[in-house]
Amino acid sequence: MSSARGWRSLAQDGALAAVVAALLTLTVLATPAAGALDLAAVLIAAASLVAWRRAPLVALAISTVCMLVYAAHAQPGPPAAFPVLVSVYGAVRAGHRLLPALAGVLFLGAGLTISLAGAGPGEERLVVQNTTLLLGWFLAAGVTGTVSMHRQAYVEQAEQRAAEAERTREEVARRRAGEERLRIARELHDSLTHSISVIKVQAGVAVHLARKRGEEVPAALLAIQEASGDAMRELRTTLELLRDPDPDEADEPAEPDGPSGLDRLGDLVERARAAGLPATVTVSGERRGLPPEVDRAAYRIVQEALTNVSRHAGAAAAAVRVDYGGRELVVQVDDDGKATRDAPPVPGVGLQGMRERVTALGGRLLAEPRAEGGFTVRAELPLGDLT
Repeated sequence: MSSARGWRSLAQDGALAAVVAALLTLTVLATPAAGALDLAAVLIAAASLVAWRRAPLVALAISTVCMLVYAAHAQPGPPAAFPVLVSVYGAVRAGHRLLPALAGVLFLGAGLTISLAGAGPGEERLVVQNTTLLLGWFLAAGVTGTVSMHRQAYVEQAEQRAAEAERTREEVARRRAGEERLRIARELHDSLTHSISVIKVQAGVAVHLARKRGEEVPAALLAIQEASGDAMRELRTTLELLRDPDPDEADEPAEPDGPSGLDRLGDLVERARAAGLPATVTVSGERRGLPPEVDRAAYRIVQEALTNVSRHAGAAAAAVRVDYGGRELVVQVDDDGKATRDAPPVPGVGLQGMRERVTALGGRLLAEPRAEGGFTVRAELPLGDLT
């Protein structure tokens, strides 16, 4: 039971006790034979009803004893049974059967004996009728408590079944996600590993033969050799994550084969230059350690932006800027290619991936043609609390 529901039920029980106390107080005041002891008995019995839900047997014992004291002294009739009826209902609702039955028999038997002993000539029939009426009330309280108990058990079972069904759905979803990760890992391994390995080997052989002949190795060939090696390392890391993901890690944990953040920015730009893309790097602000997810996202955004410049911008140059701010890291890649605002490029998977990375970190991404021509990619990545 939640805290709010607990306080709400306690308030309801307190209100019930107050109403019963008020009604019985009026009965005591209207009974000439009642006194201070009777008033104290009915008030204690009414107060015990606050616990009828949480401690039903305690409430049953207190209300039965107190109302027997009141009935023996003042003989008020049926009103004396009100607290006992509520307690019997609460005890049966809680799953008790014998004690509520004994309390009902004790109260009815003692009340009948006391009433018959004090009844005048011709009043015995009325006493028996009142007792029979109270017996029906007690039976109704027991039946109602039994129905409420079964209903409560049914609701709890339904909630348990719903929770179990939800857990089952989550387990099925996790299992299917795991199977899909393994399938993707197999496809990547079978389709890409071999091809990248062939590229790496062929580039290595070409570099070796060129050096063996004393020829100058083309910069593009060296860039292919280095890029294929990086691709193999990143592919191995991706396959390991797909096959054995760690739920305690971030979505893209750091690669075990070396840094994958802005520490490698220089190598990334050098490869772009070797591939024929004029590129410059400007870093402003105080360099410092970054959250791993921000560091990786910044590197990947620059990497994808430079790739897009090489593929789509034509004969263009790129300018990379990294700004270490107080609360955010800003990375920006501008090119002077052929993109214009009148004919913007169609967004592809690369731009979508950049946007997803930035959104996941709570940042902002701007990717659009520049007014003076060319294209700009600007990512603002919040750094969080680095103190």
